[in-house]
Amino acid sequence: MLTPLEGSRPGALSLVRAAWIACGAEVFELQPEDHDAVLAAVSHLPHLLAYALVDHVARHKDAKQLFAYAAGGFRDFTRIASSHPEMWRDICLANRKALIAELDRYEGELEHVRSMLELGDGKALEALFFGGARRAQPC
Repeated sequence: MLTPLEGSRPGALSLVRAAWIACGAEVFELQPEDHDAVLAAVSHLPHLLAYALVDHVARHKDAKQLFAYAAGGFRDFTRIASSHPEMWRDICLANRKALIAELDRYEGELEHVRSMLELGDGKALEALFFGGARRAQPC
C-alpha cells in the first residue's frame, strides 16, 4: 500500500510500485488519512480488542481455570495478541486518532448487541451472525 505525501516524487512512486509488482504484490494507493482509517478498522482495532480480551480474562479471579477451558474460538480470536507488544503500542499510538474513532463506532455496535441480548432478541442476533458469517473474509 503506497501512501504518497505531498512532496513524493512521481518517479520514486513508480519505482517503488514496479518493485512491489515485480515481487508479486498487488499494489494499492491511498491517501495517508484513508490508509489510517482503513487500517484502524481492519488491523489495529482487532489487535487492540484481542490484547484487551486476553488482559480481561487474565485479570479475572479464576483466570487459570478460564484459560484452561479456552478452546478454538478464544484461541482464534486472541492469536494476534501474541504479536510484538512494543510494535503494537507504537502503531496504536501513531494512529490513535483513527483508532479512537473506530473504537467509538465499535462501542456503538457493542451497545446494539447488548440490547439484543437484554431483549432476548434471537432474530436480531441470528441476523447479526448470518451477516457476519456471510461477510467474513477467510485469511
